This record gives sequence, structure tokens and C-alpha cells, in this order.
Amino acid sequence: MVTATKMGDGLVLSSMGLGCMGMSGTYGTASWERSIATIHRAIDLGVTLLDTADVYGLGHNEVLVGRAVHDRRERVTIATKFGIDRRLGHDNQVIRGDAAYVKACCEASLLRLGIDEIDIYYIHRPPENVPIEETIGAMSELVAAGKVRHLGVSEFSSEQLRRACAVHPIAVMESEYSLWTRDPEAIAPVMAELGVGLVAFAPLGRGFLTGAVDRSALKPGDFRFRNARFAGTAGDANEAIVRAVQLVAGELELSPATIALAWVYEQSERLGIPIVVIPGTTRPERVVENEAATHVKLPPEALAALDPLAGLVQGERYGTR
Repeated sequence: MVTATKMGDGLVLSSMGLGCMGMSGTYGTASWERSIATIHRAIDLGVTLLDTADVYGLGHNEVLVGRAVHDRRERVTIATKFGIDRRLGHDNQVIRGDAAYVKACCEASLLRLGIDEIDIYYIHRPPENVPIEETIGAMSELVAAGKVRHLGVSEFSSEQLRRACAVHPIAVMESEYSLWTRDPEAIAPVMAELGVGLVAFAPLGRGFLTGAVDRSALKPGDFRFRNARFAGTAGDANEAIVRAVQLVAGELELSPATIALAWVYEQSERLGIPIVVIPGTTRPERVVENEAATHVKLPPEALAALDPLAGLVQGERYGTR
């Protein structure tokens, strides 16, 4: 079973969560029934943090998560996000944080999830249309109204995080963090100072680090199809990272996924911040494999082999081919 991790603002989370984005089309089609089974298997293993957002599947994902936990609400922590306004199309999206929009998004998410209170409410990225202070102020009013328990931000800079915390305590920051994406390390000192925990999304490099992704089989509906790290010569070069992870996995008789997740956990003490990972999957058996990482401590020689891998990565993480 997964252990508990203390984050900021009195928030306690399961040390591993479940990223639900892929259950709503981001990486191709997914079965509703199998997705529900995956969520239930996660809960049974103690993986009780469920991460969703209003933009995933244009609301589909929140509905799915809500249906999956309707009879086990007391056993889970539901985190959702707002802010990405795509009403004018994907290429014309705006990150909104104006107060009226914040409150309207919250009401819509509560309805889709079928709950009375959101456990963690994030702004998906720093707002582009208003000052951060207006956004966090509106979010704090949702806390006061009993509609949200804790506030989170996603991919903020150190300066942006300071401004947010000056308005209301921020329990967690969600950012991409893995063997091949180390950006949060630059912000970790400020997070430690402010008492903000890290929720690491895409800790398996969107599946690349597991070695299980057939890049030649990716379809246009899959986010990774056009992603620079998966494509062309950059994708070919990045296979060296996969081989290095597989080598360590073979030596320790563990799966590459377990190794990649265990590496992220190992960074908590070094960075001085609590870390929770939220690997995504639509398969119950993958949840079992991922959960194994919560019980693994990597030996020094494995860390020495893994730590330099970020220096090998080719391609921007949101770049397109």
C-alpha cells in the first residue's frame, strides 16, 4: 500500500497519485470501462490522489472521475484545474484567471465531478489576462465559501509562486518532473522556503522512459505524435536515455517504469521538498507496476547512472516536429 506524504498548508496526500488525462483522448482512444477499473484498482492500492482538469476531453475527464468515485468519495483526494480557455480553438487558447471566470469554472467542475468540494484546485498555468493576485484572490474566496479545500498552481516561476503565496497559502505546485525534465529543481529552494510541495506530472516522460512506446505507431490524435522529443532524429537520440534506464532496471530486476518513478522519489531529500508523483495510465496492471516504485530505494550506483541522463535529451518538451 502507498504511504502518505505531507505537503503544504496541512495537506496530506498518497505518495503516488493517478494522472487521469490519458483517459480522455490525449494519447489516443481509451475505454471508459477500463479507465473506471483503473481508478478503482488505484484506490484499492492506496493511490488515492486523482488528478484531472476541466480541459481534459473538454469536461469528459471530470465526468469520468466523478462517476468512478461516486460511491467512494471519502477515500479519494480529487484535484482538478482551470484556466485553459480554448473556446476560440486550440491554437488560440488563452490562460485566463479573471475572478468571474475562476468562479464559473469551479461551479462547472463541481457539477461535472458530482461533488460539493474540490480537494485541490489548481490554476493550470500562470494567468495571461490578469495579475496573479486577482486569480489567487478569487480562488481564496472559493476556499472561504467551502467549495475548495486547498489551492495549487502549475508550472509557476519562483517570482510567480511568491506572489501567489502572498495572497493565500499554496499547498502544492504541479510541474513536469522526470529523468529527462528537471525544470522544477531551479524553483525548489523557493518551494522549500514557502512550504509548497511538488506534484510531479509526466514522471515517466509520457511513457517514453518505460521503453514501451512504439514511436512509429503513434497516431495524429495522440499528443506525442507531433511532440519533438518523440519525433525524427531527436526521438532517435533520446532512445539512448531509454536504454540507460533499461540497463539499470535489468541490473536491479525491476521494470523501467519502477526505476524512473523511484528516481523522482529519491530527489525529495536532495531538493528539500515533499514530492508526490502522478503517473498516468488507463490500465489497472500499470497501476500495480507503478505502485511498486513507492517501496524502492535506488542504490548509489544506480543514481550515478541515471542522474546525467537529462543532459542527453533532445527536443523541447512541448515542441512540435
